[in-house]
Amino acid sequence: MSYASQLLDAYPRTFNVDARVLAATIDALNDCAQACTANADDDLSESNVADLVKCIRLCLDCADICTTTAGVISRQTEYDANVTKPMLEACMAACKSSGDECERHAMMHAHCGVCAQACRRCEQACRELMMAMK
Repeated sequence: MSYASQLLDAYPRTFNVDARVLAATIDALNDCAQACTANADDDLSESNVADLVKCIRLCLDCADICTTTAGVISRQTEYDANVTKPMLEACMAACKSSGDECERHAMMHAHCGVCAQACRRCEQACRELMMAMK
């Protein structure tokens, strides 16, 4: 059981979304942020780093957006959909861009393939949470 699940189970109030979907999204966001950060570092170690500049930039942007989104959706007290929904939309966009770019390099760099998978999983988790919030 993840920390997100444990903390949501211990939350002293009720909230208006399925705790399992919320916890899965928090976990996917954290995993994606870590994968993107590590992938950017891996890219910097490649001999053809100049070809990976866009990938590095998109991964770092995605990591920052995922980290921020995880923080925002982890706070359920006095929840405000006007803040949360745009954060999830931005995260889906960042994950799509980063995942697309990583896929372009996946045949040559295994770490890009791993990162692309994390981005796709996170994009889907954010989408599922958005649907659960409606």
